[in-house]
Amino acid sequence: MTWSPDTLRKILAEDLPETQVIVVSNREPYIHNVNDDGVELLVPASGLVSALEPITRACAGTWIAYGGGTADRLTVDENDRVEVPPGNPSYTLRRVWLTEEEYQAYYLGFANEGLWPLCHIAFTRPIFRASDWEAYEAVNRKFADTVVAEARNERPIVLVQDYHFALLPRMIRERLPEAIVITFWHIPWPNSEVYSICPWRERILEGLLGSSIIGFHTQFHANNFTESVDRFLESRIERADAAISYGGQTTLVHAYPISIEWPAELLARLPAVEECRARVRERCGLPANVKLCVGVERLDYTKGILDRFHALDELFTRHPEWVAKVVFLQVAAPSRGTLPAYQQLHDECLRYAEELNQRYGTEDYSPLLMVAEHHSQEQVYEIYRAADICMVTSLHDGMNLVAKEFVAARDDEQGVLLLSTFAGASRELLEALIVNPYDTAMTSEALL
Repeated sequence: MTWSPDTLRKILAEDLPETQVIVVSNREPYIHNVNDDGVELLVPASGLVSALEPITRACAGTWIAYGGGTADRLTVDENDRVEVPPGNPSYTLRRVWLTEEEYQAYYLGFANEGLWPLCHIAFTRPIFRASDWEAYEAVNRKFADTVVAEARNERPIVLVQDYHFALLPRMIRERLPEAIVITFWHIPWPNSEVYSICPWRERILEGLLGSSIIGFHTQFHANNFTESVDRFLESRIERADAAISYGGQTTLVHAYPISIEWPAELLARLPAVEECRARVRERCGLPANVKLCVGVERLDYTKGILDRFHALDELFTRHPEWVAKVVFLQVAAPSRGTLPAYQQLHDECLRYAEELNQRYGTEDYSPLLMVAEHHSQEQVYEIYRAADICMVTSLHDGMNLVAKEFVAARDDEQGVLLLSTFAGASRELLEALIVNPYDTAMTSEALL
């Protein structure tokens, strides 16, 4: 079977008539902000959005998300809904409102100072606070109330997304026992020894086991989850069937490597590769003979941004003939900037970029361009199409869709992907140059 939007529509119409598909995530696919000219629409450059938005369009479903845009309240109806995409509405975006205190404790606190470092091998210590946990539980309950309110029948298909909503599947199950709840955990799951440090480890597992199916990017992370359940909960595990029975309910645990829309719809709106190259080079002040290497992601300590800076430094040290012949463009969207670990990373990146430019640069040449700004998906794809090399040097990643987006953007079949062995994508994109980002010499040699 060849999967396409039409295939999905056909299955829903013929095999699952009257089925409602509800997506739940923290991040919304469309953000409305106030600017000097009125209201601006922003489509976030997000892997989660890239993967799920085409599916939601095809299903004509409902997407429930936190409304964090400064004009989000101005653009919804009396039921906090807005039809999207603009210009060609095909599904409903239902926004959930959080107070600043809820957002700080649930999102920045428990989710991103607790669960995020817990699940990533990046050697940043998780911080767990009882007040953050209470807010996390309350916000999950608020989203469960919204799912129930939006459900048109007793058996919707609810697609719960990521570590922000570990408690949500059980809460939905309690209110809609016939619902099909499919949870996808987009980040790695740690081994049971690491997971054991979480003070609410049993509650999180119980919450997730309210799902009908739990998905991970890789079998390795699915196995880690099963081992955690085996260690901390009284349950029956059928390993041959990848099934866990707990509290009278069975949950299937599988690996589902996530991907992106292909062909990417926005490619039709972009100019040819040569024009993209010319635009980006002109914008960055690059001569035609300089090789352009790019990195595109959120500014996050799991992405190995400093490690690729070290690799560039190593390249120039070992092969000084490459000075003035290669430029690295790092697009790092600001992220969680109020958290100390992210503030420190931001400062270190800027400091190292300045050092490299002073050491190897001239009046007319800067080897490292650091752009700490948000970019639209079209701008990101233009950069992909302009690049000679794309570096994805994650220290630990569930999948990393930047790697797949770069390949998808290159309909000219040119460009080289340098990919970390610690990203789930390395198990699928086998023709990439696979590197260990902790091995600076290896990564620098791969650039040659």
